[in-house]
Amino acid sequence: MAVALTKDTFNQSIESGVTLVDFWAPWCGPCKMQLPIVEELSTELSGTATIAKINVDEEPELASQFGVMSIPTLILFKDGQPVDKMVGLQSKDSLKSKIERQL
Repeated sequence: MAVALTKDTFNQSIESGVTLVDFWAPWCGPCKMQLPIVEELSTELSGTATIAKINVDEEPELASQFGVMSIPTLILFKDGQPVDKMVGLQSKDSLKSKIERQL
């Protein structure tokens, strides 16, 4: 299961290792297609990378902090620093290879 992050849990969750964060909203059509892919990756990469999601309606400060203008936006973090930003629906293979390159 992808971890739901808030502004209170965000920094602690991304500070070490590799973390993929999906910025989404329940009303967003492409987000609904991205979410099952994100959930599959969280199962497959359990123990090697953290897969997380942020509801932009509930956490507008985090979306603003990372310049999220359209969703879904996925940001890959390594040891607390953003290393890749992808806007729009992403394939599972594309996301998995980007994550594995950072491990």
